[in-house]
Amino acid sequence: MEKKLLTVWDLTPLFPSDDSPEWDKARAELEAATNKFVAKWHDRSDYLTDAGVLREALDEFEAWAHNYGTSGGVGNYFGLRSTQEEDNQKVRAKVEQMDDLATRLANEIQFFGLRLSKIPSADQERLLSSADLDPYRHWLERLFAEGKYTLSEAEEKIVNLYSAPAFSHWVKMISSLLSKEEREVVGRGGKKEVKNISDIMGLFDDPSSVVRDSAAAAFNDILRKHVDPGVAELNAVLAVRKIGDELRHIPRPDLMRHLGDDIESEVVDSLIDTVSKNFDLPQKYYQLKVKILGLPKLKYHERGLSYGSLTKTYTYDEAVELVRKVLSGVDAEMLAIFEGFVANGQIDVYPRKGKMGGAFCSGGLLIYPSYILLNHTDRIRDVLTLAHEVGHGINNELIKKKHHALFYDTPTSTAEVASTFVEDIAYHHLTKEVNDEERLALLMMRLDDDVSTIFRQIACYKLEQELHSTFRQEGYLSKEKISEIFLKNMKAYMGEAVEQSSGAENWWLYWDHLRKFFYVYSYASGTLIAKALGRKVKTDPKFIEQVKEFLAAGTSASPKEIFAKLGINIADPTFWQEGIKDFEATLQEAEQLAKKLGKVV
Repeated sequence: MEKKLLTVWDLTPLFPSDDSPEWDKARAELEAATNKFVAKWHDRSDYLTDAGVLREALDEFEAWAHNYGTSGGVGNYFGLRSTQEEDNQKVRAKVEQMDDLATRLANEIQFFGLRLSKIPSADQERLLSSADLDPYRHWLERLFAEGKYTLSEAEEKIVNLYSAPAFSHWVKMISSLLSKEEREVVGRGGKKEVKNISDIMGLFDDPSSVVRDSAAAAFNDILRKHVDPGVAELNAVLAVRKIGDELRHIPRPDLMRHLGDDIESEVVDSLIDTVSKNFDLPQKYYQLKVKILGLPKLKYHERGLSYGSLTKTYTYDEAVELVRKVLSGVDAEMLAIFEGFVANGQIDVYPRKGKMGGAFCSGGLLIYPSYILLNHTDRIRDVLTLAHEVGHGINNELIKKKHHALFYDTPTSTAEVASTFVEDIAYHHLTKEVNDEERLALLMMRLDDDVSTIFRQIACYKLEQELHSTFRQEGYLSKEKISEIFLKNMKAYMGEAVEQSSGAENWWLYWDHLRKFFYVYSYASGTLIAKALGRKVKTDPKFIEQVKEFLAAGTSASPKEIFAKLGINIADPTFWQEGIKDFEATLQEAEQLAKKLGKVV
């Protein structure tokens, strides 16, 4: 008899149980480990000049990060448990206690990185040339790079104190106002219903134009109601960023994002320029979409409208078997890691009352397992979600095998590479298991996703650049000016097939991207890197070893440096163009299949 797959997390490697008597001991041990490091190094300065002493301090700091961090296994445990039972008050209370402790411990130990970042440049060069510090070289390089723009400890504390009322409270206000809104709309099936803003947005993809238009009218009404405070909020956060950049003498608004993501500005500039020059491709996609949907144009809220239906289903067991099959054709080590996730209770599979929606992969500390959360309902997209999150998990495990805790991470710029790489492999396999009609629907779904993650995000990045530059040149931006800039950048990638219809001018309001400053490029960079690597593996299956080398590198070097070792220059536009070729090939396949099926002339 075949063994039944585990479908709920086994969290005992992290902590015994919710009510374990080990709770107080675990908290005390975590606090003691942090206090021990702080007590030894806080009042010393010799590690700032002596390479041997700094190596000792870094070894101890790495051991702390390896075994404890600010939350330890117990914090990881309750963080995960809270996603399984969001309405469990006892678990939430434990999470809040651990969050408070983690914040306090982070504040206590932050002196170490901050003081290292302010070491004078002459001493930085001397320390980086020391063989003693080789294991931590790039970690120090990143600190030193950001330290050029870091204020003094006292000044940074002041900035931290005013950041909430000057920035976070503004953002939370708009988010809170929008989340409370409800409107009566025509729901699925034609019946009038009162829905919240999230549910209203979920109707934009309804097959009925009456439902879609009703939802759009309600959504636009909500945005109109709050656009004036939204204009004040956006100007406030733009001003805060401008002031901070001026105090730190930062030459461009997106530089700190690049430094934090460990990616050179020239690489991001090359990405933005290359994708922008290919905006004709998403325009062609929308032209194809209106033809096969039989519409004269897409209204703004209809741009994500699905084509066709994907009726083929996959149970979780079948999805596991499919991912197992595709990984077996790629690499034995990646397959073995996946088998471990499935066998060891590291995947929480099915939706249930109180469980968080969506999906994620949690890496936690280096010494603990990765955990994947799904909400599997047997759809084709659920297979791709499994593959995506498994990619994240494989990335985690490959880094663990090669590096210490200070390199156990992925920069935002490449965080989606492994997940997209594995998802793409699964997607290409799925297209072989469906009939032509469903294959066209699958192709269009994939193109929709790629338009959103590549072209839309780059348009958003350019929107951010223009908002910041215009604000710094002209001062306070009016509602009309913000809308003008927004619509211009959206039209740039959508083209004439999508109406910039009445009400669309306010859609910037709900985009939290604009408040997180320039992180959206990472969706495009991760997707295009994965596609470029996937094309190389198709041509040369042995290239998977270089892909794994890249994934295992963690933060031991910048993405540009890691790729350079593989003979690839990601500052070269031709690298990004290679990833775009994959999108172009999929678009051509969809066009040809649509003609074959008589959807277009």
